Amino acid sequence: MRNDIILRGLKITLLSAVAIVATMVAYLTYPVESNQVDPTPVVVNQSNDDNPVEMRLISAVAAAGDLDELRLGLQFNMQPGWKIYWRSPGTAGFPPDINWAESANLSTADVAWPAPGRFTIFGLESLGYKDEVVLPLTIRPETPGQPLRLRAEVNYLTCKELCVPGSGVLALDIPAGPAAATREAALIDRYRARVPVAADVLGVAVEEAVLTPDADETVLLRLAIRSDEPLVRPDVFVEGPLSAFFETPRVALSGDGRRAVVTLRGSGAEPAEMVAEPLLVTLVDGDRAVEQAVPGGLVDAFPAVPPGYGASSGAGGVSLWVILGLALVGGLILNLMPCVLPVLSLKFLSVLGHGGRENTDVRIGFLASVAGIITSFLVLAAALAAMKAAGATIGWGIQFQQPVFLAIMVVVITLFACNLFGFFEILLPQRLSNLIAVDTGPKHDHHHSLGGHFLTGAFATLLATPCSAPFLGTAVGFALSRGTGEIFLVFGALGLGLSAPYLLIAAFPGVATRLPRPGAWMVTMKHILGLLLVATGVWLVTVIASETGTDTAVGIAVLAVAIGALLWLRQTEGSRLGRHAGKIAGLLAIAIVAAPVLAPSDGAADGKRALNDAVWRPFDEAEIRRLVADGQTVLVDVTADWCITCQVNKAAVLNRNPIATLLEDGTIVAMRADWTLPSQEIADYLATFGRYGIPFNAVYGPNAPDGVMLPEILFTDSVLAAVAQAGGAGAVGLR
Repeated sequence: MRNDIILRGLKITLLSAVAIVATMVAYLTYPVESNQVDPTPVVVNQSNDDNPVEMRLISAVAAAGDLDELRLGLQFNMQPGWKIYWRSPGTAGFPPDINWAESANLSTADVAWPAPGRFTIFGLESLGYKDEVVLPLTIRPETPGQPLRLRAEVNYLTCKELCVPGSGVLALDIPAGPAAATREAALIDRYRARVPVAADVLGVAVEEAVLTPDADETVLLRLAIRSDEPLVRPDVFVEGPLSAFFETPRVALSGDGRRAVVTLRGSGAEPAEMVAEPLLVTLVDGDRAVEQAVPGGLVDAFPAVPPGYGASSGAGGVSLWVILGLALVGGLILNLMPCVLPVLSLKFLSVLGHGGRENTDVRIGFLASVAGIITSFLVLAAALAAMKAAGATIGWGIQFQQPVFLAIMVVVITLFACNLFGFFEILLPQRLSNLIAVDTGPKHDHHHSLGGHFLTGAFATLLATPCSAPFLGTAVGFALSRGTGEIFLVFGALGLGLSAPYLLIAAFPGVATRLPRPGAWMVTMKHILGLLLVATGVWLVTVIASETGTDTAVGIAVLAVAIGALLWLRQTEGSRLGRHAGKIAGLLAIAIVAAPVLAPSDGAADGKRALNDAVWRPFDEAEIRRLVADGQTVLVDVTADWCITCQVNKAAVLNRNPIATLLEDGTIVAMRADWTLPSQEIADYLATFGRYGIPFNAVYGPNAPDGVMLPEILFTDSVLAAVAQAGGAGAVGLR
């Protein structure tokens, strides 16, 4: 009977894992509408055959009828990797040009341009199309109802590793007669639907456009955009003077997605020239594409981004497959972060406790831990998605800014530690125990249950959230700037990465079963691991002290020690207090959770904003711009008392030579943003880099006015390299 239950639980766990993977694959490979069409057109007109581009002139009607306007299309089919250009090609290239001079009965021919994509050739960013595009044409005959003789001489440029100019003369005769639709009509209409429409038609408005001069003969353009429908992944293309080009935008969205602040760097023309005529702004967001001409103005400096705005990477982001890979690696590395080590110690004890067991017992126990990790990540994803939908500030580890959450964690840590010290055992109802318990064998074996393994995995996830790891910041930033689907996918991948060691042992249970059988030696091991948890509890209390004040933190610490003492008394025979220890401990646990809410602050939290190190200035984003304009180099450190990786970075790099010397003598201006308590200003600043968690460090200088972002884990060489890249006084003599 027990084996049947174990096998049934194993099947359920494996099916759950398969379902998660299948959901990811289905989401990522859901078929989209193909751009391919019937290769047999109504009228075929080939250009030169040795070119990687094939052109066709196609019509939506078989005859002219009595129409004043006819819908045609100029179709380009490019070989894989080849591209042609949009009407505004970018930093290089030129768009297709059409000459209708040899046509008959043609009055005018207007070209419409579907929304483009971005691509890079030779390090230059350009705008255009790949694979296939149809440029919709509106043809007006001189004499409606009469035949049209269309001759289009087309010149274009196509690029891959090299650029090849192409040309061809396309001929299409449209006879008189009924204007019946052709099978090409749907193809033309499909691309016509991608042509941007007037912004007000879809409830979008560019409310403001201002420019300010920037370094290296460039300008910064900032747009304020409003939309009736929430924006999801907006990309913005700006056209000004012929010589000007604006790079990929940086987009900050309001909490409800209905407003955006867009910043673009422009070059190729003087600021006064760029605002001499209205700028044409094209916004693309999914299936929506709108455009609006807006007058530009000049300002000395941009105002701050309004509170509550978060980052959106626009269309220039990386593939979701790449992000999921980064999430898997980031979750795996998270196992090595200080936050997770106390929980891994519990799992290490579990591994030791499996010595001499059956492979099936080991496998199902570790799969239960995997289920706990992944479930917790998905619950966290659901909470963040709900907060984002409600317009709240979201981020990785922000629950550690809430003293009540920290108090709950103190209670949980205390109970785990007391359990390891042997002060109490969790006894489940008999039927539930029979359902989930795995036979422990000899007397000294450590008790394991599926519920315990599941809780260990969930606990690991909770303690992992104040830590950041390489690649994790990129993956989380991508997820939180996207929709609900991406949030769940990325957080699911993070869970799989964090649970990878558990999955490895589940796949090869012999690693655990070949260990010595549990015995009295494990009692000492449990006590050592319990002390690690006590150290974690002390750290949590110090974080509470920085957020609510020393008095509250000391009170919580005393109550936690009292819980431990009461549970120890339960082992003392004849102790009246020990008989009621469980109930009293429960009341003390409630008091710990309520303490941050009920106890008045002693002002320590307010004092936290005053930096205790004269080297570090308080964070001021406007001051950064002034310092950089004066030729100085600035190092920004966004940190918090609850961020263990931040403390490691300080101890290993920032507070040690040579970085400490450069900060102390003023070669590098040190600026610190303390995120121990919630701060909308800091959250908005992180969002401008697409980041939602800490640690975060950036270096600014004359050569990098927008900042050079550093990796989550700092190394002296990486900081010095960023300072050298940023330039200015701080770069002198570093190498």
